[in-house]
Amino acid sequence: MDMAAPRLARRITLALLVVQSLGSAGSIGVVTVAAIVGAELSGHAVLAGAPGATYQLGVAFAALLWGGLSDRLGRRNALSLGLGCGVIGAFGALLGVINGSFALLLLGLVVMGSGTASVQLGRFAAAEVHPIARRGRAVATVVLGGTFGSVVGPTLVAPTGQIASGFGWTELAGPYLTVMVMFALSILVLQLALRPDPKAIGEAIGRASPVIAAGPARSLRQILADPMVRTAVVTVVLAHAVMVGLMQMTSLHMREHQHTLAGISLVISSHVFGMYAFSMVTGWLTDRWGRLPVITAGAIITVASCLAAPLSPHLVPLAVALFGLGIGWNLCYVAGSALLSDALSPAEKARTQGLNDLFVGLAGATAVLSSGVVFAGAGYAVMGVVGAAFTLPILVLVVWLRRHRLDPLRTVAG
Repeated sequence: MDMAAPRLARRITLALLVVQSLGSAGSIGVVTVAAIVGAELSGHAVLAGAPGATYQLGVAFAALLWGGLSDRLGRRNALSLGLGCGVIGAFGALLGVINGSFALLLLGLVVMGSGTASVQLGRFAAAEVHPIARRGRAVATVVLGGTFGSVVGPTLVAPTGQIASGFGWTELAGPYLTVMVMFALSILVLQLALRPDPKAIGEAIGRASPVIAAGPARSLRQILADPMVRTAVVTVVLAHAVMVGLMQMTSLHMREHQHTLAGISLVISSHVFGMYAFSMVTGWLTDRWGRLPVITAGAIITVASCLAAPLSPHLVPLAVALFGLGIGWNLCYVAGSALLSDALSPAEKARTQGLNDLFVGLAGATAVLSSGVVFAGAGYAVMGVVGAAFTLPILVLVVWLRRHRLDPLRTVAG
């Protein structure tokens, strides 16, 4: 059997797209009520962001754990176990909400982050089963599942809240029921569809790779010293931190300017639409133009969006700026993930990709906590400038790589 057969790769990628769709639908519903739950259970508005930050930390450390274990257990089993832990964590968070226990809620969210980490690691498994010239589209296909989650997740909050109320619980418990169901369905999809295991397919492709030869794994210090790896990690981490930080405070910024909840929701919806809806186009561009040009475009759009967002407090300009912020994130996230997959040998992929997502999660948690401090102390305009400044290192690293002709896709094409 040809381990790298296109039909097999398409089936596995489609399965990971389904998992991304299910997982994001569940987790986005929880994120929708996170601040409300945090404020109500803690009794302090200042702690409203604690559930979101705790959840991000859970995602971060679980990514490192399951990324490393997937070399021993295989991608299918490691991701399934991570999702199983996510089900347990969601149940714990559910009990915390029902019983009014803030501590139990936070503990449950830490463990629940394991499921989301597994969902997000799926993009690397998709890249692994494709040859280098199609990895951008593979990553983008999986990321596209976030579009489904962004649309369906918030719409499930009200009906699941009614179900929770029917059990005599607070309606805020509903989204945690959704997560349990979605993660459980995702395990079923993985167990049925990820055969043979993506790790075996990736090893077969790696032996024939013209860029990274199969062989013993380098140390983490050696891997992180690799210019392509360093650029990929910095791109994804900084793009995510800047996006999360500015997005988090946009709602509060609009509230201070007397926007209605409907207007705020419209701006955030435009942002999420930009994050996911054009993933297939991004993937095609990543494989057609190369990783570095797409990262460059994403970083430039991110800088422009950060600087444009504070210029006007009106609805349309904010919606356009936040839409651009989502597009910039998507370009950096897809092309950066593809670049990281290109730069690693089969023996290096799992733990390095897990470490990358650890950094992403920590950056997200830090951004969630610090954005409120910057906004309260200096205002929204300064947040925009800070976001643009934190994006600039991406451009510096890309310029260095392009000067040294280190775009792997261009290497293959040449």
